[in-house]
Amino acid sequence: MAIGERIDHFRLLHSFTQKYLGKMLGFNDIQADVRIAQYEKGSRRPKEKYLYTLAKIFEVSPHALAVPDIDSYVGLMHTLFTLEDVYGLHIDNIDEEPCPRLDKSKGTT
Repeated sequence: MAIGERIDHFRLLHSFTQKYLGKMLGFNDIQADVRIAQYEKGSRRPKEKYLYTLAKIFEVSPHALAVPDIDSYVGLMHTLFTLEDVYGLHIDNIDEEPCPRLDKSKGTT
């Protein structure tokens, strides 16, 4: 999931409008929703200071907004958290072996 998709995901989880989130970042009324829309569509990438502010607003680690590096433990964990949130990933035991499973009612097929 790209940074813009993550911003959109967390914004919707908090039930924020684009304008409200943009104003929380300090943009004026005219720019607020436009700038967030640009971030979410990927036509513009937020500066590092805005990523940290977004992380604080969403009450997540800045790593949760960054594109994960699954070669690192932190990146892999955030990828798994996203899979849990978006696709309902959970671990079951089948024949006494852990088995990752997805919730068929979440995400896309």
